[in-house]
Amino acid sequence: MASNCTRFRLVGRSYVLFVLMPEPPLAVWLGELDVWARRSHGFFDRRPVLLDLSKLPLSKPELAALIADLKARNIPVVAVEGVDSQLLDFTLPPLIHGGRPGGESDADTVAGPAETQDRPCEPTSLLLDKPVRSGQSIVFTNGDVTVLGSISSGAEVIAGGSIHIYGTLRGRALAGVSGNADARIFCAKFDAELVAIDGLYATANDTTSYLCGRPVQAWRDQDSLQMREIVSSARRRV
Repeated sequence: MASNCTRFRLVGRSYVLFVLMPEPPLAVWLGELDVWARRSHGFFDRRPVLLDLSKLPLSKPELAALIADLKARNIPVVAVEGVDSQLLDFTLPPLIHGGRPGGESDADTVAGPAETQDRPCEPTSLLLDKPVRSGQSIVFTNGDVTVLGSISSGAEVIAGGSIHIYGTLRGRALAGVSGNADARIFCAKFDAELVAIDGLYATANDTTSYLCGRPVQAWRDQDSLQMREIVSSARRRV
């Protein structure tokens, strides 16, 4: 007898989740979040967020209130971690486990030589030969991103490695999001809304005015984000 099997396709897909980790006192943390959001208007729009509650023990009513507070700020929480599953019900985001920080690898999952040969190599760099226009979000977590044009205001480029911009950086550039503290950001002309490297960020209000319109590089120095003008060897000789 012929079997009546229904065939369907399961496809794996990866997404970048930004993690928010509230700390006590919660009112102070929310106030700092508001300050950051005002400087980076629209940063969380349509971007899924994971809420890590490992540093903030909450009751069920407090958890529901926190998620409602974030929703009111247009921050969509799609999942939580670091919380007792008994605090969650169908009205709250699901609990997930097993996430790893960006860039962290598991030695037990390293493929052997034969498996490595059969698997096509993923690209470790991305070249964009057109400007990144307002409203666009380019996410490439495997390595460096090079933009031959400019990044418009309201646009963003998110890279696991460094970001090289041959035009003007007017929007947002986030490098090292896979946990690469050695990543850098280079641009031919600096007028950025926000730059960030491995979780450290600076907004337009934080940058010194003399960098505006100049070629700039940004890098992480321990727990601070450094930026300076790139001076060519020809200018040094003058």
